[in-house]
Amino acid sequence: MTSELQVVVVGGGECGARVAHDLATSDLDARVVLVGREARAPYERPPLSKSVLVDDDPRPVEPYRDGRLDVERLEVLAGRTATSLDLEGRTVELDDGTRLGFDRLVLATGAQPRLLPGLPAAALTLRTFEDALVLRDALQPGAHLLVVGAGLVGLEVAASARTRGAQVTVVEAAERALGRAVPHPVARVLVERHEAEGVDLRLGTTVASASAGSGGWRVELSDGTSLAPDVVLQAVGSVPEVGLARDAGLEVDDGVVVDAAMRTSARGVWAAGDCCAGPVAVLGRRQRLESWRMAHDQAAVAAASVRGEEVSITAVPWFWSDQYDLSLQVSGMAAAATRWVERPRPDGTVVHLGLDADGVLVCAAGAGRAAVAKDVRMAERLVAAGARPDPDQLADPAVQLRSLLS
Repeated sequence: MTSELQVVVVGGGECGARVAHDLATSDLDARVVLVGREARAPYERPPLSKSVLVDDDPRPVEPYRDGRLDVERLEVLAGRTATSLDLEGRTVELDDGTRLGFDRLVLATGAQPRLLPGLPAAALTLRTFEDALVLRDALQPGAHLLVVGAGLVGLEVAASARTRGAQVTVVEAAERALGRAVPHPVARVLVERHEAEGVDLRLGTTVASASAGSGGWRVELSDGTSLAPDVVLQAVGSVPEVGLARDAGLEVDDGVVVDAAMRTSARGVWAAGDCCAGPVAVLGRRQRLESWRMAHDQAAVAAASVRGEEVSITAVPWFWSDQYDLSLQVSGMAAAATRWVERPRPDGTVVHLGLDADGVLVCAAGAGRAAVAKDVRMAERLVAAGARPDPDQLADPAVQLRSLLS
């Protein structure tokens, strides 16, 4: 007769909640404890920069509502923070002094917004539902929003702010928006739409100085422009929450280092979600990936690995972004492509398909109406299969992408 295992999951976001739920409802003989920093039910973060900012009655999207976490072998500790990890003693200490013993541990600690040096503390960030409500209240019609960073979150907030009637300026240090994750022609479609909507987008520009006081904001840009925005949002990426792991001696390199089964460098410890960096098959190396679906896929693999199953993460990275009535869809890794093929669609949009040096399809991306997702998701199957399609066939809209799977 075996004794019941104790599994502790640190991180109460969607990723940690899925790991905990999968384990507690499986046939693993274990008691599961989920430790979450926020004193609320797990919720989805993608709506924070979109619907939560524009809906008349914004509410968090809670995938585990209706008591789905109220299962017999699962204990949820909300509003609690793990402060230290003892790998030798197999315990996690919480902020109230409680020590949780564990046989197996999963870190799903997520990430936090990157802060710009020299920017006053009054500058907002966007990570939690409460952050979104504060930002929403500031985006009154006629208010002037300065967004620092033209990545996905920055541009999504810009679109939401314009929808609410706010004036928007976006500054980006790089020479183009959306970095290397989105092919330049696809990023350009979104940039042109923002400009058509009245967003003042300044690329290759930084904040030279900024102050916030009773008289409001005073911002000097590197191009010599002076601004007096009502609200400033810093959206310059994120940093993984690795303090707990690093202090305990786990291997960390822009995230908690994991293998394809989400195992860390320590026995009996796994990591998943925004906090970890693991192998990405289509890229051919390790990288930290922040996306809603990758967190879900990694959670499923981590839970299976904790149960002792032989599994590995094979999912193709995919992310999307809704801005105005445009949908951005990206499958695979743009950074792995050395050649791009354009595939026109009947609605006038173009899907860009990236091939690596060996002719393997490694990325598909497009921005347009919702129908663009159909081609991108079909191309994702080719990416997953490691297909080497004929570039001329890829570019021919008369050739069905599914026919290239063979």
